[in-house]
Amino acid sequence: MPVHVRMNGPTAVLVVDNAPLNLLSAALRHALSQALAEVARSGADRVILIGAGKAFVAGADAREFDAPPQPPHLPDLLDAIESLPMPTFAAINGAALGGGLEIALACRYRIAAPKATLGLPETVLGVVPGSGGTQRLPRLIGVAAALDMIPQGRVVGTAEAEKLGLIDEIADDPVAAAMSVPLDTVMDRMLLSQRPGPAPDDASLAAARRQMARRMAGQTAPQRAIDLIEASTKQDFATAVARERETFLALRGSDEAKALRHIFFAERGATARMHDFKDAAIDIRSAVVVGGGNMGSAIAFALGRASIRVSVVETDEAGRARARGNIQRLIEQSVQRGLSPTDAAELAQRFDFTTGYDELPPAELAIEAVVEDMDVKDRVFASLEAALPPEAILATNTSYLDINRMAARLRQPGRMVGLHFFSPAHIMKLLEIVRADATGPAVLATAFGLARRLGKIPVAAGVCDGFIGNRILSRYRRATNMLLLEGATPRQIDLAMRAFGYPMGPYEAQDLSGLDIAYANRQRLRREGQWPSHTIDVGDVLVEDMKRLGRKSSAGWYDYAEGSEPAVSSEVEAAVAAAAERAGFARRSMTDEVIQSEAIAAMVAEACDILDEGIAARPSDIDLVLVHGYGFPRWRGGLMHSADRLSGAEWKQRFAELARRNPREWHIPPLIERLASQGRSFADLNG
Repeated sequence: MPVHVRMNGPTAVLVVDNAPLNLLSAALRHALSQALAEVARSGADRVILIGAGKAFVAGADAREFDAPPQPPHLPDLLDAIESLPMPTFAAINGAALGGGLEIALACRYRIAAPKATLGLPETVLGVVPGSGGTQRLPRLIGVAAALDMIPQGRVVGTAEAEKLGLIDEIADDPVAAAMSVPLDTVMDRMLLSQRPGPAPDDASLAAARRQMARRMAGQTAPQRAIDLIEASTKQDFATAVARERETFLALRGSDEAKALRHIFFAERGATARMHDFKDAAIDIRSAVVVGGGNMGSAIAFALGRASIRVSVVETDEAGRARARGNIQRLIEQSVQRGLSPTDAAELAQRFDFTTGYDELPPAELAIEAVVEDMDVKDRVFASLEAALPPEAILATNTSYLDINRMAARLRQPGRMVGLHFFSPAHIMKLLEIVRADATGPAVLATAFGLARRLGKIPVAAGVCDGFIGNRILSRYRRATNMLLLEGATPRQIDLAMRAFGYPMGPYEAQDLSGLDIAYANRQRLRREGQWPSHTIDVGDVLVEDMKRLGRKSSAGWYDYAEGSEPAVSSEVEAAVAAAAERAGFARRSMTDEVIQSEAIAAMVAEACDILDEGIAARPSDIDLVLVHGYGFPRWRGGLMHSADRLSGAEWKQRFAELARRNPREWHIPPLIERLASQGRSFADLNG
């Protein structure tokens, strides 16, 4: 049984046992209903609810959200808890999330273990709490604190929970602590559902709406959650809870919620793939990072934070000092975010800094993070191969370059793998794991294990220029540059893609990273014969003729003045118009919808080729890469999930129309031809 009752003298201990997370599936809710009825008849003097294992109750089983709700429903179970004739205690031994916290809020007294976590993260899945969370929580901790938790789905630890008044005690053994609480103290407490609503707080409500509009732009659930918290100050509990349930059920079937569930399950699948490897992963105890710049230092910091000893290699004393300063800055930032001075001092001891390769420890892993130049990387790997044990894994952080070529120059090509971190590497969750043709199975297993240890979301990619993410980014930029020549402006394109859900448009992003970076990559591709000869890129004119490199030169696609917002540049607009005239384009006005449609179509076309070539194993991997590495709106579910709003036949028609207009730039991807003929979707390819 997923729920069982054990009597400890006059105390009834109700144990939720649905490993590993005690999710509130239909079967568990049915068992809980029976257990509550048994407890009501037991004559016990108190009831203690606890979860088996390491979780209290970690929420609903989101796999059931695509089917109609099945009774018994959680609100009815909470009514049953509140109706018990004896005091009720929540012994929160681990994660109490979503419906789990709502169960705890229905109890009269809450005790948490030191490492427990509590929250109502439903908005992360595109819904709101559906069993009274938006009404009980503000009655307990106030409107401002509830607004700080529910709309953004924030989870808190026990120390903060106690400070907020969310729990009554912290105890190593919550059950033992619950058994020692005087009964009359608890039974005299008013249930949260019976308390009057909290005091209105218009200022906090307005601030929360502004914050969610900025931080979770385009999403519906956070704003609905704020509305429901506001309702707790104006409506009686029964009326507001009914409204909450109605909102929850309406959102549960929305496209937004389905998209967010898709990403949630894709993330879980990605982190579980390390178990697919039969070869044992190597235990990484020490690592070498070559290059102590911003990227290398952030990679080293991420490794050190995972209790790995790190040697940072630089070329000279100035570089070594700079690398040391970069690491120290990251440690200080962590202290500002809550890392204790003791832990910070311990973390600092995990790093050492060297010039050259003569005194490196026998590390299990080395990662290069030097300039994107094949000759430089070849010299680095030759030095690492000579300095480290033959079983050490050699990894490159390259964003574009040919890893097969790097591996071929090693004496043992099987030890090479790509570990493509995203900047800032200690924060960004994505890790592209690039498998060269020769990469050994144990090396891949180790890479996936390392990703999990670092808290990253790993996605396997094959070798091609740009792998998954940068290859699609390159096609996206080509498409927007074509739209420029056809009549759009950089500002219009940026605003259109922001309206689609991107945090930043393509030209804003280029100005931030530097136009010279994309220019250098285009030049490399031209030298290698990989850049389409018909493609005209106005960015070349901006870099070569106008020396506009982006924010760092105070001029890129936009003009930048200190303390001012980016300004539209008449020089850039003139350069775009001149390029269009040279290329023979008849410029036209276009809507945001056209811009969005063609930009997304270009990415979908490239993604189809990536799937056909085996660079990505499944569409959901592409979704993860674009959501976690490139700003594609999470609430749209990623590129391929979003693309499934059209059928294969509709995509075929769209690409055919684009190809008729510009056959040099567009074609119907073979994968689209097959999906159209078979009546299948991208989701069908996820397996």
